[in-house]
Parts: sequence; C-alpha cells; structure tokens
Amino acid sequence: MTVELQEASKVVRGITHIKPTSLVLETGHFNVLLGQTGAGKTSLIKLMAGLDPLASGKIFMDGQDVSRLSTQKRNISLVHQFFVNYPQMTVFDNIASPLRVAGMAKSELEARVQEAADILQLGPMLNRRPQELSGGQQQRCALARAIAKESRAVFLDEPLANLDYKLREELREQLPELFAGRGAVVVYATSEPEEALLLGGHTALMDGGVVTQFGPTAEIYRHPTTLTAARVFSDPPINAAQITKTGTQARLATGVTWQMSGAAANLSDGTYTVAIRPHHVLPVQNAPQDVALNGIVQVTELSGSESSAHFQMGQDGWVSLTHGVHPYQVGEDHRFYMDTSKAFYFAPDGSLVA
Repeated sequence: MTVELQEASKVVRGITHIKPTSLVLETGHFNVLLGQTGAGKTSLIKLMAGLDPLASGKIFMDGQDVSRLSTQKRNISLVHQFFVNYPQMTVFDNIASPLRVAGMAKSELEARVQEAADILQLGPMLNRRPQELSGGQQQRCALARAIAKESRAVFLDEPLANLDYKLREELREQLPELFAGRGAVVVYATSEPEEALLLGGHTALMDGGVVTQFGPTAEIYRHPTTLTAARVFSDPPINAAQITKTGTQARLATGVTWQMSGAAANLSDGTYTVAIRPHHVLPVQNAPQDVALNGIVQVTELSGSESSAHFQMGQDGWVSLTHGVHPYQVGEDHRFYMDTSKAFYFAPDGSLVA
C-alpha cells in the first residue's frame, strides 16, 4: 500500500497553502510530517484525506487515482489533536461507528471493536460515554476507531498535543506497535523534532507549504541538506552564524577562530554559515579541540535533567543545552565550548556544503 502525491497543490482564495508536492508514503513504518505551526502539515493531510480539493496534481492510493474521490470512498481514518468522539454514544458505539456505516455484519463488528478496545486498554470502558473518560482515554477511543476500521491510510494530526506529559510519553511509545503489521500507510504530523526521532520511520520536513527534505528520519537528522531543514529539525533552535573562511581557518564576526577539517577545509575561501545544535555547545570543555565562546546569558531554563542557556555573542543569539544542573546567572559573561566536529556548513543560498 502506498499514498503517492504527484505535483499536488492547495490554493485557498488565491493564497498557496501547499506548493506542488511529489511524495511517496509507504507502509511498514511511520511517515512523519515535521514542521512548525503553519508549515503546512495539516493542509497536506487534508489534501490526502480528501477534505480539501486539489488545485493541481493528483493523489494515488495503491495505484488508484483518488484525486476526485470523497473522503468516505478513500477508506481512510483521521485522528485530530482534539478528542473527536460522538458525545451521545458509548465508547463501543464510537469505535463501531465507521463499521456500521460500512454495513459490516454484527459478529465481525463486535469482534473488531473488542480487539481494538483491548489493544487500547478500553475493554472495561466500552459502556461509558466520552465525557466520563479522561483526555487520554478519549484519545485512545479515537485511535481505537481508526484501528477497528482497518483503513488503507491513517492520518494522525498531532494526536498527542493536548495530552499531559506522562500520557504523551506513554502513547508515543505505543503508537508504532499499535499500527505495526496492519498494512495501512500511517502519516503522523508533529511540530516536535524529538517526537519524530522517537517514532523513527521516514520524515518529511515542511516549511512554508513545501517539503524541503524527505527520507529516513535518522538520516535526515544527521544530514540536513539545507539550513532550513536543519532549523526545522532542531529544538531548541540550531545555532547559526556567518563565518569567513580563509585557507583552513574559520572566523566568526566576534573574532573567534578554529581550524576546519575534512570536506569543510577544502571549501573555497569566502563567506558561509556555520550551524551547530545546542547540545554541542556546552558549559564545560570535553576535548582539547573544543572552541571557547564567550557570551552574555539572556535566559536560563531547567527542564528535567537538562539545563539550557540562551546567550548573546556579538549580534547572534546562541543556545547551549546540556545534561545536569548548571548555575547560570542572567546577565553574566559565561564561557561555553563548541564541538566544531559536529558543525554543518552552508553556502550563502542555504545549501549544505560540508
């Protein structure tokens, strides 16, 4: 089973929401749409689900042109970030609703509902109504409905966004297992890079209604092809600053220098952008070759077992993220160390060069 977009686009009142996009999404793994709010993730899902019309291009499901088919005829399931259940129905009837519409025999319907409820740990709650459930249980009900339907494609539009941290972590771990072996193309939209990495599979990076890069998730994280892609796939934001390369030496505007190596050392002299993720800019020196940076601490945050510091270095704002608790003081001039072996280098047009 595949979902294929061929130059598919979406235009609303003369405004382009999705630029012509070609993409092939397959079964066997999660297909993640990763981008910030407004990047076009939901718009792309609505196109594939048949909720919005195409301005141009075509959409195929398993080789069948479904561009003009209604949502119902595409045999898809859609789970939103909001808990979309029928309040007047029991959990059983909510899960069974698409099966009844399809005219499924009672015995098969009951077996499908029971199986999905057991998978999502909803068995004891089948006679309750949604308002009697917690937020996590309501979202489980929506997921059970998608599983019971056995759709050709399942679209999950930030389904965990409105759950508390513990429930998010729990369901995030379960999701790949829930849909494994079901033969459906699973598309999962998120704005969180960490979530994309945890789900694995393949990721399409989105920005401004454009898929900027698509491929195995880990590969894209390690090798973003553009500065835009690197920024989309980094939270906290990736550090980026202009450098001047002379010979094998890189120089920041603040005067900080280091010796470039590998492919970077062979670049022509000129101006480039260096980008490095916050967890490679640390308040301690781990290796003799780490490059010292001094900056004025602007904001500090402690999240679980990690400490982050936003600091100003010249005209550029930088971020450091490290394990453990570090006693930063806002306004202090603090020293950090950059591991330049983890740096990306981009040409003036934003393309990766080393």
